[in-house]
Amino acid sequence: MKFYRNLILAALILTFGVVSLGAYVRLSDAGLGCPDWPGCYGKLTPLHAADAINAELAERPEGPVSHAKAWKEMVHRYFAGTLGLLVLAIAVLAWRGRRETAGGPGLATLLLGLIVFQALLGMWTVTKLLKPLVVTGHLLGGMATLSLLLWLWLRERGHSSHAYFARVDHMRGAVAVGLALVVTQIALGGWVSTNYAALACTDFPMCQGAWVPPMDFEHSFTLHRELGETAAGDLLPMTALTAIHWVHRVMALIVTLYLGWLALRLLRTPGYVCFGLVVGGLLVLQVGLGISNVVFSLPLALAVAHNAGAALLLASMVWLNYRVRRR
Repeated sequence: MKFYRNLILAALILTFGVVSLGAYVRLSDAGLGCPDWPGCYGKLTPLHAADAINAELAERPEGPVSHAKAWKEMVHRYFAGTLGLLVLAIAVLAWRGRRETAGGPGLATLLLGLIVFQALLGMWTVTKLLKPLVVTGHLLGGMATLSLLLWLWLRERGHSSHAYFARVDHMRGAVAVGLALVVTQIALGGWVSTNYAALACTDFPMCQGAWVPPMDFEHSFTLHRELGETAAGDLLPMTALTAIHWVHRVMALIVTLYLGWLALRLLRTPGYVCFGLVVGGLLVLQVGLGISNVVFSLPLALAVAHNAGAALLLASMVWLNYRVRRR
């Protein structure tokens, strides 16, 4: 099943690209570059939809539609569609060779279902006009796809027979908690991004000149509401955006302390030194990117890199959990 393994690896690499490209589309405000789905004004490419885009630009020059934004949105859809086809092929091969795969076709089938749901979330992202719950769910779905593909590839890849790994059964709980914390922080980061709260605090380490600024927790984490509005339809107050940003910062501190401690433990465990270096290195990178985004007022390149770094940190924790459980 070498071809099967290589196909999974190709899908895994493509997923990382799709997640990063999705962050670029979102952060460059191109999420509504094409206001319909799956095409662009009913056309296959923005080139074919040029007349409709020009008409929209003439009516709303400062609106969400432009030729550049339409291409960004559609390129993301092309890559996501290609990924969907790859996952479909993986599921078909998993069923056809179910007696030859390492763990049967169950995980591949789950991946296919997740991809279908991701496509629905992508459609709802547009039709629901960037509703924060939908956009955040779409981000988490991409991260889940990356994690499951990585787990599937590791399972089919197997282990090197000569590799030595110390028994670390006592660390299973610790690495599982680390993974849960990273997932939680990614969800909070997605909530910050989809609510455009990244610059609610423009100073560091304090926020608006205080350690605990005025905040509105009542409206900040209400899930079912429109972008920029409360559940009642009123304008979302700045104090709510501050609360979203501040909670993300506090969680970042918790994750940094915990993963820093975990990385030190891994560095002292035979066979897990590389994991300690990778987790520690990615953690330092993520903290640096997070601070830089605040200090330099969210430059696009750094913001996209922060999203990509989160995906890599998540992948490292998934790999670590797999290694501990499948020693």
